[in-house]
Amino acid sequence: MTGDRGSATVWTAMAATAMCVVFAAVLAMGQAVVARHRAGAAADLAALAAADHAARGPADACRRAAEVASAQGAEVVRCALSGEIADVTARARSGPYAPAVRARAGPPLGPPTPGAGDAAFQSRPGAGEAVP
Repeated sequence: MTGDRGSATVWTAMAATAMCVVFAAVLAMGQAVVARHRAGAAADLAALAAADHAARGPADACRRAAEVASAQGAEVVRCALSGEIADVTARARSGPYAPAVRARAGPPLGPPTPGAGDAAFQSRPGAGEAVP
């Protein structure tokens, strides 16, 4: 029985090491997800800002997109205008990760046309409404 003495210490050390590796992997994945979400939000807002300023020209629209992305902790990698549609790619850094996300924005297409999709716009029965 003296041959097993101290084996619990070895097993405990190995279990603690495995848990540290798993914890580090989860932290790294979380940091990558945060960077991706930050880049996505910055790209969306920058594209909206660029589309809003498209009438002033591409230089002004892309400058405004860069300002908005910078306020979100990101940088504009690419900015292009095609008419009133802005196409922006933003990159956000978080630790060793720097994902770049592309977003497009432009004017609305206009009011919905009457048709099969009208059911979604009709009021739904609620308190005090009669159901036919």
